[in-house]
Amino acid sequence: MNFLKITKIEIENPSVKTFYFNHKLNSSPGQFVMLWIPGIDQKPFSIAYDDGQMFGLTIFKRGPLTNKLFEMQIGDRVGISGPYGTSFTVASDRHYIMVAGGYGAAPLGHLSEQVQQYNNVTIDFLIGSRSKDLLLFEERIKKIPNTQLHIATDDGSKGHKGYVTDLLENIIREIRDKKSVVVVTCGPELMEKKVLDICNQYNVDCEVSIERYMKCGVGVCGQCAIDDLGICMCTEGPVVKRELANKIVELGKYHRDKSGAIINL
Repeated sequence: MNFLKITKIEIENPSVKTFYFNHKLNSSPGQFVMLWIPGIDQKPFSIAYDDGQMFGLTIFKRGPLTNKLFEMQIGDRVGISGPYGTSFTVASDRHYIMVAGGYGAAPLGHLSEQVQQYNNVTIDFLIGSRSKDLLLFEERIKKIPNTQLHIATDDGSKGHKGYVTDLLENIIREIRDKKSVVVVTCGPELMEKKVLDICNQYNVDCEVSIERYMKCGVGVCGQCAIDDLGICMCTEGPVVKRELANKIVELGKYHRDKSGAIINL
């Protein structure tokens, strides 16, 4: 555990801020850290930025820990451990289709920047949100080479009116050679399940970042274990490939809270 100073804070929208730390984290896109505020709580957060010298966490304000974090200022310290978990594929000769829902755009923004160091990479980046005011990283994604941005909003205030998965199916349908395609997704689980279903239908590679309640981050407590399979999502996930995602019977149906009670989606 490192106690790191907050070096920069950016306001992304009324409910989301990105907190930056000058620290060599050496993470891969899709991994997460555990953030601890003494006397409050410890929670996992996806890594939104990591350039080798500085990393950033894009955080949605929800609950006691994030409420306290949003009160903090530059120079305040928090406990950080990690990185933990599995990551998205980063490789050359790929056509990435990135499907982000809400603050699920955080790890995919990191991924889209990292894959640019590889040859023959193109990206279709799909962002979905309830309205245009809640969109994340629109300007950031526009600056990434060989990337086409697609936007969907529930209320039609920007881009396609409807679900971001509508855009995904349209794009996949038009691609003749699907062997180089890899679909990666992070966001609400019902959206992720629809993404998985579409990838199964068109037989394209898919990687899904699955969120579960995590306490330790290292597979000891078992809090984030998946029913039937018994694997912990902090070590065998959060990013899983299509074959494994298809075996997770609870995906898109329910998850468990900190007491272990089933919460239907």
